[in-house]
Amino acid sequence: MAIMKFAPTMLKQLFQKPVTTKYPMEPIQYPEGSRGHVVVEIQACVSCSLCAMSCPCGAIQVDRKEKTWTINRFDCVQCGYCVTVCPPKALSIVPGYQTPGEEKYSVTEQHIMTEEEKQKALEAEAKKQAAIKAAMEKKKAAEAAAKETK
Repeated sequence: MAIMKFAPTMLKQLFQKPVTTKYPMEPIQYPEGSRGHVVVEIQACVSCSLCAMSCPCGAIQVDRKEKTWTINRFDCVQCGYCVTVCPPKALSIVPGYQTPGEEKYSVTEQHIMTEEEKQKALEAEAKKQAAIKAAMEKKKAAEAAAKETK
């Protein structure tokens, strides 16, 4: 008799669309406002370290000298503080999650200068050296003028 009670439900379910998704074959549609993972646009990053300072769990590390940005995905809690404090808006939270792996690892991004950025850096260094040289010459001229007046 118990089978007869289940029969209407079973027949109804046979002709309905499945409730679950076919995850590996169909991508997951994340709902609006869901958290995912932090992504950096490394070319826009100015290495200010505000994201690392605002991270409550210390998952982000920024090396200004090497121009690298590192995040430990297992320590990150996707709070979004780093995204809100980033001045050039180089950080964003993207829906979805990283593919799981066998080992715990960190993601490191390094800023590689383009030819245009290298040229601008060389020009800025040349201007800086010229300004230093001009200031030194001005100082020497002022010292020589002070000696002549004595």
